[in-house]
Parts: sequence; C-alpha cells; structure tokens
Amino acid sequence: METQTKTDVKDDPKARELLRKAFENTARWQANFKGFSADLTVNVNGKEVKGSVTVKGPRDLSVSLPDGNLQKWAQDQIGMIAVHRGPRSFEESDGKYALTLGDDTDHPMGPRLIINGDGMHSFYRVKGDRITQINRKMGHPGAPPIAFTINVEDSMVTKDNKFLTTRYTVYYSSPKDGKLTNVESFTDSHVRVDASDLPASRRIISYENGEVTVKSLTFFNHKML
Repeated sequence: METQTKTDVKDDPKARELLRKAFENTARWQANFKGFSADLTVNVNGKEVKGSVTVKGPRDLSVSLPDGNLQKWAQDQIGMIAVHRGPRSFEESDGKYALTLGDDTDHPMGPRLIINGDGMHSFYRVKGDRITQINRKMGHPGAPPIAFTINVEDSMVTKDNKFLTTRYTVYYSSPKDGKLTNVESFTDSHVRVDASDLPASRRIISYENGEVTVKSLTFFNHKML
C-alpha cells in the first residue's frame, strides 16, 4: 500500500531526469479517455467462461462472469491493467518522491533508481529510456508482507511512439527470509481502437498449489464509451 513517508534524502537531478524520460515514454490512455466495453472470455487450465467488461477508469470498472471467483480474479487483473494505463503526470506519481541513483551503473538492466519515502522500499532499473525492472515490499492488514520484482522483458512501440509492455515476469518472495513464493509470467497483447491501445489478451503462467497454472483473458468486440 503506497504511503508517503518523511525522508531527508536529497533528490538527485540526474535520477529525476532519467525516470521522467522513461515515464514520458510509457504508453498511457489519453487525458480525455472515457473508457471502453468488451466481450470477455476467461480460461483457467481449459475451463472457459464468457462474459463482459466495462472499464470507465482505473478504479471504475465492472466485470460480469457466471463464476464468482473468476469474476473477482478477472476484475483484479483488469483493474491492474487500468491502473497502469490510466492517465497521470510524473509529478502525481513517482515524481513526488526524492529520487536517487545506485552505483551499479553496469547492471544489464540499468542502474538502480531508488524511490525514497514511498513506504514500499521501491527501486527501479532504467535503461534505454524505459523502466526495465520494478522492486517493492508491501504489506496489507491481515495478510503476510510480500516483496516482488517485476522484470520487463518485451515491449511494443505504439503509433504514438511510446513503449507498451507485452511480456514481463513477477518474482514474489518473503521480505523476512527472501524465500521465493511464486513466479508469474505475463504475456499481453493490445488492439488499437480510435486513439487508444486497449487490452486484447493477457496470459498468466504461474505456480499454484503444487502445479503450473495457465490463465487467460481475451477481449473481443471493443467499443469506446
């Protein structure tokens, strides 16, 4: 959960410029985005259900599926997509924190870029004007704390010349002992409708309850709102 905490760390203008450039090169929905609706198919290890989704904004969406558990899962996934794609400024997001650079400049995914005071011990890696890795530690009331690392593996370039991630892997671990608890591999595709790049599909391969699970969301018949 994001909470701004007081920090005496001095902001590094070089880190700020590096992250600002990567932020501005990341594809987001336009400021006047009103949302979209689509038919939806969810498949979990071959069990398929069909329904619909309406997305009006990052925190205003509804999913209709005949299976309550899958409906909640799909709503969480699409909500995550919408939050990441929602329009916002650099100053409204990571730009409000003190930003500093690590000294590991030769790291294959770029130097460590530390987000000081966000309450999640976050640091990114930035290379080639794009964020290549995200690291956070999070805790929610009633749930064990979790740490995760997101490695961005592939992106497409949109018609607006922005990066839109198509493949990434998330490594989840315990902050206490560093033990790996799960890995999720995401593959996303997108479709251009009018001036917006909308989700077309998402496939997630993960390890759950002693087996590899494959889940997918497929969106059809997009209509802008």
